[in-house]
Amino acid sequence: MALLAVAGLVATVWWVWPRLSSRTWKAVLGRVGVLLANQLLILLALALVINNYGLFIGSWSDLFGTDENTGGSIITQGGEIDTTTGQGSKGVQVINTSPVGLLAKGHSGGKLQEVVVSGATSKLSSSGFVYLPPQYFEKKWQNKRFPVIVALTGYPGDARNLITRMELPTRLAQAIDNHEIRPTVMVLMRPTVAPPRDTECMDVPNGPQVETYFTKDLRESLSSAYRVGTKRENWGILGGSTGGYCALKMSMRHPEAFAAAVSLSGYYKAPIDPTTGDLFGGDHKLQDENDLMWRLAHLPHPPITVLVTSSKKGEANYKSTMAFLGAVKPPMQASSLILPSGGHNFNTWNRELPQALPWLGQQLQAPTDEAATPTSADATPAS
Repeated sequence: MALLAVAGLVATVWWVWPRLSSRTWKAVLGRVGVLLANQLLILLALALVINNYGLFIGSWSDLFGTDENTGGSIITQGGEIDTTTGQGSKGVQVINTSPVGLLAKGHSGGKLQEVVVSGATSKLSSSGFVYLPPQYFEKKWQNKRFPVIVALTGYPGDARNLITRMELPTRLAQAIDNHEIRPTVMVLMRPTVAPPRDTECMDVPNGPQVETYFTKDLRESLSSAYRVGTKRENWGILGGSTGGYCALKMSMRHPEAFAAAVSLSGYYKAPIDPTTGDLFGGDHKLQDENDLMWRLAHLPHPPITVLVTSSKKGEANYKSTMAFLGAVKPPMQASSLILPSGGHNFNTWNRELPQALPWLGQQLQAPTDEAATPTSADATPAS
C-alpha cells in the first residue's frame, strides 16, 4: 500500500497532472479526483502502518466480523490428557508450542502455547496463548499445581500485543527466575471474544455471554487442561484499557473467580457507542451493576485486592481513578501506581509492568492441592 501511494504521487506529477492542466470542467473534476485518490492511498497506507504497530485488527475476517471462531461446540484434541503439554483435554486445543527463550545464566524461560479455549456454558471460543514456566516441566514439580494470571488486551486488541509489545511471557519468566514471583501460569487473551463487537466483558442480554466465558468457562477449561489451581486465591487478572476495566469489573462481580486484579489505564464504566451496541437491553439495573463506582456506592465491597494505574498528565482516567481509590472500603483493598506523566499506550504500560506484574503475582496463593493429572472435576465452578 505504501508503494501504491508513492506510485500514485509519481504518476500524478509526471503523467496525469500535465494532461489535466486545462481550465475545462472535465479537467477540474479530473484534478479533484486525482487529489482525492492520492489522499485515500496515503490514508490507507498510514492506517495499515498504525494497525501493524498496534495489532488492533488481526485479519480481514477480523475487521469485517466474519471470523468463524465466535462460538460453537467444545473443541477437543486427542483422548487422554498430556500433563506435560496440556494437549488433549476438554475445552483446549493446542495449535503450537514454542520456547520463550533463555534468560540470564542460560536458564530456560519456559514455553508458550498458542491455543483455542472453548466454553461449555457460554458456547464461545477464543484464541490466545498459555505461558508455562520452566518448573512446569521439571520432575520435582510434576505433582504440583500452579497459580494463574489472566492477561487481557484492550479493544479490539490482539493477544500477540501482550507478547510483542508488552513482553509479558518474558517478563513473567524473568520475575520467576529472580524469585519475585512463584512459578505461575499465564493466559494471554483479548476481551473481544465475539468480534467485532465490543462487549465490555459482560453477558449481553440475548447476546454473547462473555462474562460467563471468562469467569466460569475459562477457569474450567484451563483447569482441565493444565496443572493449575482451582480456587479463587490461585487466580488473578490483569488488563490494559478495556482489559483493565474488564479485570476490575469481573473480579468485583465474581470474587469467587479472581482474588486480585490489575487495571492498567482502565476505566470504571462501560461506554455505549457504535462498537458496543446496546449492551444492557434497556435494563437500567444491569447498567448500574456494571458501573464500578455505582457498585462501590450501593453494594457490599468484595474481598479482593486490586491495583489501578494512571498518570497525572496524559491519562483521561486520572480523576476517576482517584475517585475510585477514595471509594474503596474493606474488605476490598486497593493500591495505586500513578506516574507523573504518560499516555494511554504501550510505552506507559511497559513502565508500569515492572512493579504491577510482581505485585499481582505476590497476591496469589500457591495451590495446596497436588494432582499429577488435571481433571474437569478439579475445577471450581464460578456462580
